[in-house]
Amino acid sequence: MNFEHLRALAAIIDEGTFEAAADLLKISPSAVSQRIKALENSVGRTVVRRGVPCAPTEAGAVLLRMARQVQVLEAETRHALGNGVSSRTVTPVAVNADSLITWFVPVLHEAAGWTDTTLDLHVEDQDHSSRLLRQGDVIAAVTADPAPVNGCRVERLGFMRYVPVAAPALHRRFTNGAGVDWAGMPMLEFNAKDDLQRQVLRSRGVDRTPPTHTIPSSEGFLAALRAGLGWGMIPELQLDTDLADGTLILLEEQAHRDVALHWQTWSLESERLNRITAAVRAAGRRQLRTTGQDRGKAAPGRP
Repeated sequence: MNFEHLRALAAIIDEGTFEAAADLLKISPSAVSQRIKALENSVGRTVVRRGVPCAPTEAGAVLLRMARQVQVLEAETRHALGNGVSSRTVTPVAVNADSLITWFVPVLHEAAGWTDTTLDLHVEDQDHSSRLLRQGDVIAAVTADPAPVNGCRVERLGFMRYVPVAAPALHRRFTNGAGVDWAGMPMLEFNAKDDLQRQVLRSRGVDRTPPTHTIPSSEGFLAALRAGLGWGMIPELQLDTDLADGTLILLEEQAHRDVALHWQTWSLESERLNRITAAVRAAGRRQLRTTGQDRGKAAPGRP
Protein backbone atom coordinates (compact mmCIF):
# COMPACT_ATOMS: atom_id res chain seq x y z
CA MET A 1 0.00 0.00 0.00
CA ASN A 2 1.63 3.15 -1.26
CA PHE A 3 1.60 6.08 1.17
CA GLU A 4 0.67 8.49 -1.63
CA HIS A 5 -2.37 6.34 -2.44
CA LEU A 6 -3.46 6.43 1.20
CA ARG A 7 -2.93 10.18 1.30
CA ALA A 8 -5.16 10.56 -1.76
CA LEU A 9 -7.90 8.52 -0.08
CA ALA A 10 -7.78 10.70 3.04
CA ALA A 11 -7.87 13.88 0.94
CA ILE A 12 -10.96 12.71 -0.99
CA ILE A 13 -12.88 11.90 2.20
CA ASP A 14 -11.79 15.13 3.91
CA GLU A 15 -12.50 17.39 0.93
CA GLY A 16 -15.56 15.54 -0.41
CA THR A 17 -14.64 15.32 -4.10
CA PHE A 18 -11.77 14.15 -6.33
CA GLU A 19 -11.37 17.70 -7.67
CA ALA A 20 -11.05 19.26 -4.21
CA ALA A 21 -8.62 16.52 -3.18
CA ALA A 22 -6.54 17.31 -6.28
CA ASP A 23 -6.39 20.98 -5.26
CA LEU A 24 -5.27 20.02 -1.76
CA LEU A 25 -2.57 17.63 -3.01
CA LYS A 26 -1.57 20.00 -5.86
CA ILE A 27 -1.98 17.31 -8.51
CA SER A 28 -4.51 16.78 -11.30
CA PRO A 29 -7.90 15.08 -10.71
CA SER A 30 -6.85 12.31 -13.09
CA ALA A 31 -3.77 11.66 -10.94
CA VAL A 32 -6.02 11.34 -7.88
CA SER A 33 -8.21 8.87 -9.78
CA GLN A 34 -5.16 6.86 -10.81
CA ARG A 35 -3.95 6.65 -7.21
CA ILE A 36 -7.35 5.45 -5.99
CA LYS A 37 -7.55 2.90 -8.82
CA ALA A 38 -4.09 1.62 -7.87
CA LEU A 39 -5.14 1.39 -4.22
CA GLU A 40 -8.30 -0.50 -5.15
CA ASN A 41 -6.29 -2.87 -7.33
CA SER A 42 -3.86 -3.53 -4.48
CA VAL A 43 -6.61 -4.54 -2.04
CA GLY A 44 -8.98 -6.01 -4.61
CA ARG A 45 -11.96 -3.97 -3.39
CA THR A 46 -13.66 -0.64 -4.02
CA VAL A 47 -12.57 1.90 -1.41
CA VAL A 48 -14.51 5.06 -2.36
CA ARG A 49 -18.24 5.45 -2.87
CA ARG A 50 -18.53 8.13 -5.52
CA GLY A 51 -20.98 10.91 -4.78
CA VAL A 52 -21.20 14.42 -3.35
CA PRO A 53 -19.61 14.13 -0.93
CA CYS A 54 -17.58 10.98 -1.55
CA ALA A 55 -17.67 8.42 1.26
CA PRO A 56 -15.48 5.44 2.14
CA THR A 57 -16.75 1.92 1.60
CA GLU A 58 -16.34 -0.61 4.39
CA ALA A 59 -12.90 -1.51 3.03
CA GLY A 60 -12.15 2.18 2.49
CA ALA A 61 -12.91 2.95 6.15
CA VAL A 62 -10.27 0.42 7.21
CA LEU A 63 -7.74 2.02 4.89
CA LEU A 64 -8.76 5.54 5.92
CA ARG A 65 -7.98 4.70 9.52
CA MET A 66 -4.57 3.43 8.45
CA ALA A 67 -4.04 6.61 6.39
CA ARG A 68 -4.76 8.78 9.45
CA GLN A 69 -2.26 6.82 11.51
CA VAL A 70 0.38 7.10 8.80
CA GLN A 71 -0.15 10.87 8.63
CA VAL A 72 0.32 11.24 12.39
CA LEU A 73 3.42 9.03 12.50
CA GLU A 74 4.92 10.66 9.40
CA ALA A 75 4.54 14.15 10.88
CA GLU A 76 6.12 13.10 14.17
CA THR A 77 8.98 11.33 12.39
CA ARG A 78 9.71 14.43 10.31
CA HIS A 79 9.67 16.54 13.48
CA ALA A 80 12.06 14.14 15.23
CA LEU A 81 14.42 14.36 12.25
CA GLY A 82 14.30 18.15 12.33
CA ASN A 83 12.44 18.26 9.03
CA GLY A 84 9.09 20.02 9.00
CA VAL A 85 9.31 21.63 12.44
CA SER A 86 6.87 24.36 11.44
CA SER A 87 4.27 22.00 9.90
CA ARG A 88 0.96 21.34 11.63
CA THR A 89 -0.86 18.01 11.71
CA VAL A 90 -4.65 18.04 11.48
CA THR A 91 -6.04 16.07 14.41
CA PRO A 92 -9.72 15.05 14.05
CA VAL A 93 -11.56 14.57 17.35
CA ALA A 94 -15.25 13.87 18.07
CA VAL A 95 -16.97 15.60 20.99
CA ASN A 96 -20.63 16.19 21.85
CA ALA A 97 -22.01 19.73 21.85
CA ASP A 98 -22.83 19.88 25.57
CA SER A 99 -19.26 18.90 26.46
CA LEU A 100 -17.77 21.30 23.92
CA ILE A 101 -19.33 24.38 25.55
CA THR A 102 -18.69 23.28 29.16
CA TRP A 103 -15.93 21.09 30.57
CA PHE A 104 -14.04 20.71 27.23
CA VAL A 105 -13.28 24.46 26.97
CA PRO A 106 -9.96 24.22 28.91
CA VAL A 107 -8.76 21.74 26.27
CA LEU A 108 -9.28 24.44 23.64
CA HIS A 109 -7.31 26.94 25.73
CA GLU A 110 -4.43 24.49 26.01
CA ALA A 111 -4.57 23.64 22.30
CA ALA A 112 -4.11 27.34 21.51
CA GLY A 113 -0.48 26.93 22.58
CA TRP A 114 0.24 23.91 20.37
CA THR A 115 2.30 24.94 17.36
CA ASP A 116 2.34 21.53 15.67
CA THR A 117 -1.37 20.62 15.80
CA THR A 118 -4.64 21.92 14.41
CA LEU A 119 -7.87 20.48 15.79
CA ASP A 120 -10.65 19.29 13.51
CA LEU A 121 -13.61 18.90 15.88
CA HIS A 122 -16.54 16.70 14.83
CA VAL A 123 -19.64 17.52 16.89
CA GLU A 124 -21.46 14.24 17.40
CA ASP A 125 -23.65 12.65 20.05
CA GLN A 126 -21.58 10.67 22.55
CA ASP A 127 -23.70 7.58 21.84
CA HIS A 128 -22.72 7.69 18.16
CA SER A 129 -19.15 9.05 18.20
CA SER A 130 -17.62 5.56 18.37
CA ARG A 131 -18.88 5.07 14.79
CA LEU A 132 -16.54 7.88 13.68
CA LEU A 133 -13.63 6.00 15.26
CA ARG A 134 -14.56 2.80 13.42
CA GLN A 135 -14.79 4.68 10.12
CA GLY A 136 -11.42 6.36 10.62
CA ASP A 137 -12.98 9.84 10.55
CA VAL A 138 -11.44 10.75 13.93
CA ILE A 139 -8.50 9.54 15.98
CA ALA A 140 -10.14 10.18 19.37
CA ALA A 141 -13.63 10.74 20.71
CA VAL A 142 -15.68 11.59 23.79
CA THR A 143 -18.12 8.69 23.92
CA ALA A 144 -20.69 7.06 26.19
CA ASP A 145 -19.52 3.60 25.09
CA PRO A 146 -17.23 1.94 27.68
CA ALA A 147 -16.32 -0.87 25.25
CA PRO A 148 -13.25 0.08 23.20
CA VAL A 149 -13.53 0.15 19.44
CA ASN A 150 -11.23 -2.42 17.84
CA GLY A 151 -7.71 -1.01 17.90
CA CYS A 152 -8.56 1.68 20.46
CA ARG A 153 -8.05 2.20 24.18
CA VAL A 154 -10.63 3.71 26.50
CA GLU A 155 -10.74 5.43 29.89
CA ARG A 156 -13.61 6.88 31.90
CA LEU A 157 -13.59 10.65 32.22
CA GLY A 158 -16.46 11.10 34.67
CA PHE A 159 -20.19 11.79 34.78
CA MET A 160 -22.08 14.72 33.30
CA ARG A 161 -25.24 15.52 35.27
CA TYR A 162 -28.38 16.78 33.52
CA VAL A 163 -31.10 18.45 35.60
CA PRO A 164 -34.75 19.26 34.72
CA VAL A 165 -35.44 23.00 34.72
CA ALA A 166 -38.08 25.47 33.54
CA ALA A 167 -38.77 29.19 33.65
CA PRO A 168 -40.78 30.30 36.73
CA ALA A 169 -43.81 31.46 34.69
CA LEU A 170 -44.03 28.14 32.84
CA HIS A 171 -43.66 26.26 36.12
CA ARG A 172 -46.53 28.19 37.71
CA ARG A 173 -48.85 27.53 34.74
CA PHE A 174 -48.33 23.77 34.91
CA THR A 175 -48.15 23.15 38.64
CA ASN A 176 -51.18 22.22 40.73
CA GLY A 177 -51.89 20.69 44.10
CA ALA A 178 -50.63 17.33 42.87
CA GLY A 179 -47.32 18.77 41.66
CA VAL A 180 -45.89 19.31 38.19
CA ASP A 181 -48.19 18.47 35.27
CA TRP A 182 -45.55 16.54 33.31
CA ALA A 183 -48.08 15.40 30.70
CA GLY A 184 -49.20 18.92 29.84
CA MET A 185 -46.13 21.14 30.24
CA PRO A 186 -44.41 21.89 26.88
CA MET A 187 -41.05 20.21 26.47
CA LEU A 188 -37.79 20.89 24.65
CA GLU A 189 -35.57 18.37 22.88
CA PHE A 190 -32.28 18.77 21.07
CA ASN A 191 -33.26 16.49 18.20
CA ALA A 192 -34.68 13.01 17.59
CA LYS A 193 -31.68 11.36 19.32
CA ASP A 194 -32.31 13.27 22.55
CA ASP A 195 -34.12 10.90 24.92
CA LEU A 196 -33.32 12.57 28.26
CA GLN A 197 -36.68 14.32 28.66
CA ARG A 198 -38.66 11.23 27.68
CA GLN A 199 -36.76 9.16 30.26
CA VAL A 200 -37.97 11.54 32.95
CA LEU A 201 -41.55 11.32 31.65
CA ARG A 202 -41.47 7.52 31.58
CA SER A 203 -40.13 7.40 35.14
CA ARG A 204 -43.15 9.48 36.18
CA GLY A 205 -45.62 7.22 34.40
CA VAL A 206 -46.30 9.65 31.53
CA ASP A 207 -46.85 7.61 28.37
CA ARG A 208 -47.79 10.39 25.96
CA THR A 209 -45.55 13.13 24.62
CA PRO A 210 -46.48 16.74 25.53
CA PRO A 211 -46.07 19.60 23.01
CA THR A 212 -42.39 19.40 22.04
CA HIS A 213 -40.09 22.07 20.57
CA THR A 214 -36.86 21.00 18.83
CA ILE A 215 -33.85 23.25 19.55
CA PRO A 216 -30.70 21.77 17.91
CA SER A 217 -28.19 24.04 19.67
CA SER A 218 -26.77 23.86 23.19
CA GLU A 219 -26.77 27.64 23.53
CA GLY A 220 -30.19 27.93 21.90
CA PHE A 221 -31.56 25.22 24.18
CA LEU A 222 -30.63 27.22 27.28
CA ALA A 223 -32.03 30.41 25.72
CA ALA A 224 -35.33 28.63 25.00
CA LEU A 225 -35.50 27.40 28.61
CA ARG A 226 -34.98 30.94 29.89
CA ALA A 227 -37.66 32.21 27.50
CA GLY A 228 -40.21 29.76 28.92
CA LEU A 229 -40.71 27.87 25.66
CA GLY A 230 -40.67 24.55 27.51
CA TRP A 231 -38.91 22.52 30.19
CA GLY A 232 -35.82 20.45 29.48
CA MET A 233 -32.78 18.61 30.77
CA ILE A 234 -29.71 20.84 30.85
CA PRO A 235 -26.13 20.09 31.98
CA GLU A 236 -25.60 21.52 35.44
CA LEU A 237 -22.22 22.76 34.16
CA GLN A 238 -24.02 24.93 31.60
CA LEU A 239 -26.10 26.75 34.19
CA ASP A 240 -24.54 29.98 35.40
CA THR A 241 -26.51 31.74 38.15
CA ASP A 242 -29.86 30.73 36.67
CA LEU A 243 -31.01 28.68 39.66
CA ALA A 244 -29.59 31.03 42.28
CA ASP A 245 -31.18 34.19 40.82
CA GLY A 246 -34.49 32.52 39.93
CA THR A 247 -34.15 32.72 36.14
CA LEU A 248 -34.82 28.98 36.07
CA ILE A 249 -36.39 26.59 38.58
CA LEU A 250 -35.31 23.03 39.33
CA LEU A 251 -38.44 20.97 38.72
CA GLU A 252 -37.51 18.01 40.89
CA GLU A 253 -34.47 17.14 42.99
CA GLN A 254 -34.34 13.44 42.10
CA ALA A 255 -35.12 13.69 38.37
CA HIS A 256 -31.52 14.26 37.27
CA ARG A 257 -29.68 11.96 34.88
CA ASP A 258 -25.97 11.17 35.11
CA VAL A 259 -24.31 10.37 31.77
CA ALA A 260 -20.98 8.52 31.93
CA LEU A 261 -18.41 9.90 29.49
CA HIS A 262 -15.37 8.03 28.19
CA TRP A 263 -12.36 8.98 26.12
CA GLN A 264 -11.41 6.61 23.31
CA THR A 265 -8.24 6.97 21.24
CA TRP A 266 -6.34 4.86 18.78
CA SER A 267 -3.83 2.50 20.40
CA LEU A 268 -1.03 4.49 18.82
CA GLU A 269 2.11 5.78 20.51
CA SER A 270 1.96 9.42 19.46
CA GLU A 271 3.23 12.49 21.28
CA ARG A 272 0.38 14.59 19.86
CA LEU A 273 -2.25 12.03 20.81
CA ASN A 274 -0.81 11.65 24.31
CA ARG A 275 -0.82 15.44 24.73
CA ILE A 276 -4.50 15.73 23.76
CA THR A 277 -5.37 12.82 26.04
CA ALA A 278 -3.62 14.46 28.98
CA ALA A 279 -5.49 17.73 28.38
CA VAL A 280 -8.88 15.98 28.11
CA ARG A 281 -8.20 13.85 31.18
CA ALA A 282 -7.24 16.91 33.25
CA ALA A 283 -10.31 18.88 32.12
CA GLY A 284 -12.61 15.95 32.93
CA ARG A 285 -11.12 15.51 36.40
CA ARG A 286 -11.60 19.19 37.19
CA GLN A 287 -15.25 19.52 36.15
CA LEU A 288 -17.00 16.16 35.70
CA ARG A 289 -18.48 14.20 38.59
CA THR A 290 -16.39 11.22 39.70
CA THR A 291 -19.46 9.12 40.52
CA GLY A 292 -22.94 8.98 39.09
CA GLN A 293 -26.30 7.70 40.24
CA ASP A 294 -27.00 4.32 38.64
CA ARG A 295 -30.31 4.40 36.81
CA GLY A 296 -29.84 1.37 34.63
CA LYS A 297 -28.94 2.03 31.00
CA ALA A 298 -26.78 5.11 30.57
CA ALA A 299 -28.89 8.03 29.44
CA PRO A 300 -28.05 9.27 25.98
CA GLY A 301 -27.10 12.91 25.78
CA ARG A 302 -27.23 15.35 22.91
CA PRO A 303 -25.34 15.56 19.62
